[in-house]
Amino acid sequence: MDNSELEKELRKEIELNLEKEKLEVVLDEIKSQTLSFIDKRKEVTQYIVNLRKNAIDEYKDDEDKVAEYFDHEAFAKEEYYKLIDRKLKELTILSSSPYFGKVNFEDKFGDETIYIGRFGMTKEEDYEPVIIDWRSPISSLFYAGKLGKTTYKAPIGEVEADILSKRQFVIKRGKMTGMFDSDIDVKDEILQMVLSKSAVDKLKDIVMTIQAEQDTIIRQPRTQATIVDGAAGSGKTTIALHRVAYLLYNYRNILQDKVLILGPNSIFMDYISMVLPTLGEVGVKQTTFRDFAMELLELDNIMSFKDYMEKVLGENEEFKEDIAYKHSLDYCKQLDNFIKELEYQQFKIEDVKFYDRVIVESNEINQMFKEHFKDMPLFRRSKKIKRIIYSKIRDERDNIVREIKREYEEAIKNLSETELKIQRNHLEFVRRNRIRETIQEVIRIKTNLGWIANPDVIQAYNRFNNEKTLTYDDLSAIIYLKIKLEGLKYKKEIKHIVIDEAQDYSALQFIILKELTGCKSLTVVGDSNQRITPIKGLVPMTDLENILSDLDIHKFKLSRSYRSTKEIIDYANKYLKGDKTIPLVRNGEEVVEKQVNDVNNLVDKLIDNIIKLKEKGYESIAVVCKDLKETEILGNLIKSKTHIKVINREDIIYSSGEVILPSYFAKGLEFDCVLLVDTDENLDNKENKLKYVMTTRALHELYVYKTSSIK
Repeated sequence: MDNSELEKELRKEIELNLEKEKLEVVLDEIKSQTLSFIDKRKEVTQYIVNLRKNAIDEYKDDEDKVAEYFDHEAFAKEEYYKLIDRKLKELTILSSSPYFGKVNFEDKFGDETIYIGRFGMTKEEDYEPVIIDWRSPISSLFYAGKLGKTTYKAPIGEVEADILSKRQFVIKRGKMTGMFDSDIDVKDEILQMVLSKSAVDKLKDIVMTIQAEQDTIIRQPRTQATIVDGAAGSGKTTIALHRVAYLLYNYRNILQDKVLILGPNSIFMDYISMVLPTLGEVGVKQTTFRDFAMELLELDNIMSFKDYMEKVLGENEEFKEDIAYKHSLDYCKQLDNFIKELEYQQFKIEDVKFYDRVIVESNEINQMFKEHFKDMPLFRRSKKIKRIIYSKIRDERDNIVREIKREYEEAIKNLSETELKIQRNHLEFVRRNRIRETIQEVIRIKTNLGWIANPDVIQAYNRFNNEKTLTYDDLSAIIYLKIKLEGLKYKKEIKHIVIDEAQDYSALQFIILKELTGCKSLTVVGDSNQRITPIKGLVPMTDLENILSDLDIHKFKLSRSYRSTKEIIDYANKYLKGDKTIPLVRNGEEVVEKQVNDVNNLVDKLIDNIIKLKEKGYESIAVVCKDLKETEILGNLIKSKTHIKVINREDIIYSSGEVILPSYFAKGLEFDCVLLVDTDENLDNKENKLKYVMTTRALHELYVYKTSSIK
């Protein structure tokens, strides 16, 4: 080793020791702040307990006073307790890995060095930042693609900076196990290390490997619609969830408890459920579009997602045609035409008569429909007009009753005492009878007002839909009609919507989400190459400017995959006709194809493969079949010989282990190894997006078992 190399190694060793000393100082500060916050929590807890006790003792004879006293005095302390509890959770996470990055830069304030971590931490006594939260605007310097001149956002505006150096750390359980200097981007060594992990751990560590192109999307302005069309494994879900964390950190007063995340199915939602909490965010509503819509409509007789996807993958061409049509803008226009027809045909307007006298003319009602209340949804309009008609009926009834009463009193007043004794009962009978007739007339009029009664929206849609079984796609149409006819709005305020696996959304789904919430702040992520439901024309996600013209739309295309090895991506690319996915240069095992003709032989080979992969230390192994029939036949045969979890419905929770599942439940998920059961013949050289989806679920190893149909 020559002197220059020796000097370089020595300098590196000195810097490593200095960084280890820095780490010890930071860990001591974390420990000190943790103890301090624990003491504060004890004090606040005791204060609240004493407050309650004193309030109960002082006002024990007046329960209302106790409640009033407690509400006013304890609120601030309870909010402070929540703040302390949140900080303790952050410090607990930081105690294992305080930071993962360091940036040296120069700006107009001088030379600066910052350490980037999952959460920020400041010294209590002098407010000096020890760790900068990755979501802070200045942290964008760490994720910037290169050294040199750039800018970052500050309260005073854009600040120019010169990035002098970047360094990354691998810190586990408070010990530094790796340090890398990075000249260009997030260091390959760290990226490779995280990507080589099991699927379960990878999601949790991704914040330290966010790439420049991903960080740019995460930090896009809040008020726009950010659309990401990204290849399988390009980090779309990571971007979406970290963007939520970033937006909440920077706009908490606007967005807290007002963010809605929509995922493709319950298995996927459970899979990502712990990502936001590890980033310190709670209170974000995460659900599927189906559950979101069913909650709004209070429906339970909709075809299940499983049955829907089985029909999509089956041979029912009429069903597929129906889906393609209902996902188009033409279908939206057809619904609008249906609403116009209701406008002109639903209400056969006629005069409203009380006895023989017209009290509301038909042209007056027509004017209310077409002029005075024309901006109201049709069925709300009819309800309002009906209330007006009822009011006029009531006024006329009251006028007649008053006249009957006046005539009765006048008749009595003009009778002598003798006549009054003889005729009083008769006059009283006539009065009551006339009033009874008036009331019967009111009942008759209201009964005849059936022409202004609103039909049930679902029944109206069923007629429009030719009484077909309601499916997932009909939910959007029913909600759309309820918006346009009844003025339906979402009950909670939503300020930002995230849609994952958005390539499967119809034009109508995007429209109703905007109409229901009024929200123009969106993060929409998907992969147009992974759309397996039928469609005519463009994938709506990629055509939002023509669907929602009033949005400020910014589109991003991601072609690089960080999930799978180069060998897996190269194999998956053969199923795409258009743009190919670019693999990160992470080499692994070659994809293995095996031809198996007998189902029992297939089961033996699958079991043998699973055992060998488990021995290699893989934690998540999936047998992915095309549909439910294949899944259940193979699953039952495998279960008779060894353990495997059969995922055959949407509400099953998956974390790790060996599973067998149909292709549509695997969407959005990733596994260490995938054993793909391929029963399609002669499809290797043509576009097959379903196979692209199935193959790209694998992180490290992929095995393809070609066989005839499984019976």
